[in-house]
Amino acid sequence: MNKKHDSLNKILVRLFNDVLKIEEKSLCTGDFSDLTITEYHTIENIGSHRERTMSETAKALKITSGTLTTGIDNLVKKGYVKRGRSEDDRRKVVITLTESGEKAYKIHEEFHNDLIEHTLSDLEPEQERVLIKALFNVNSYFKEKYKI
Repeated sequence: MNKKHDSLNKILVRLFNDVLKIEEKSLCTGDFSDLTITEYHTIENIGSHRERTMSETAKALKITSGTLTTGIDNLVKKGYVKRGRSEDDRRKVVITLTESGEKAYKIHEEFHNDLIEHTLSDLEPEQERVLIKALFNVNSYFKEKYKI
């Protein structure tokens, strides 16, 4: 491996390993110390001020309905999610965030906004474009190679 490839490999491996650890350490504290990073991502997927079906949420998270049910059960017990039946189709189970869920959603959103603002703060517009293209290429590689 040449020097550029070796440097890029080290950066990507370190970044992938660190991001979830840093996110968890930053978010799973204080009022939200009872949440896991997986639960934060479920809350993020449900979204703010909207209703989602269990099946569309499971599909978006790329997990089984059974796995999501277990996760939602925990989030309901912790007071972050409400579960009910759709008004349009009583067969459908829908989920929404509670007030606490909305607060956790906002904290998670702010974490990501800060990350993006800091990442782009010293870049010129052309550098931003190149960074976005490079990250898009990495993402495309993973999707194609591992069919995610």
